[in-house]
Amino acid sequence: MVSNNPKEVFIQGITSQGKTFRPSDWAERLAGVMSQFRPGGVQPGSHLSYSPWCVPTVIGGTKCVVVNFELRDYEPMAWDFVMNFARDNDLQVGEACLIPEAPRK
Repeated sequence: MVSNNPKEVFIQGITSQGKTFRPSDWAERLAGVMSQFRPGGVQPGSHLSYSPWCVPTVIGGTKCVVVNFELRDYEPMAWDFVMNFARDNDLQVGEACLIPEAPRK
């Protein structure tokens, strides 16, 4: 069964003009700032890992940040911060659902 309800927003490190966004570690920096927003709230040592709601990744050779819609429900201001970052930097944004890779045989 295919769902038409996206679960994540993908912020791509490509501007609307097709240029690669700089600095090259922008995705890790953005996800690092968002690390405190996580299920169950901040715990000791949680600043040492990314929030499951805001994860940097590379898709098709392009740096991206995958932001789960649960962040919007948990902390609307954090959601606005991430979305405003994308808008202010003219980054491409798409809604989708991240599908885990198939296990290797």
